[in-house]
Amino acid sequence: MNDVESFIANIENEAKRNDAVILLELLTEVSSYTAKLQGSIIGFGQYHYKYESCREGDAAVIAFSPRKQNIVLYIMPGFCAYQTQLKQLGKYKLGKSCLYINKLDDVDLDVLTEIARLSVTEMQRKYTCIAS
Repeated sequence: MNDVESFIANIENEAKRNDAVILLELLTEVSSYTAKLQGSIIGFGQYHYKYESCREGDAAVIAFSPRKQNIVLYIMPGFCAYQTQLKQLGKYKLGKSCLYINKLDDVDLDVLTEIARLSVTEMQRKYTCIAS
């Protein structure tokens, strides 16, 4: 069992654990990257960013975290281009690059898959992305 599988297996809440398994499969398929555990975040792929302020670093192309309160999906390009999909998604909350979902039953998985696929494609278009 690898770090990601072990992390998911240790999620106490069974429903949250099952949702994490589904997201692991979904994001692996959509991104074609292998999942890597980064603290409590499960990331897929990697890109290097550099801001005008000269701050730079590496981050996952797409990621999620099965937190106690909700599941957080990290959609790095943000959500401006995904307004049509968001209207069809279901019950969620948004942060700048974070999609907060209580449980996967609250959203349409096909729409979530489309958002994830579009996000990964956008990141690959903008950055040189590598398997982490």
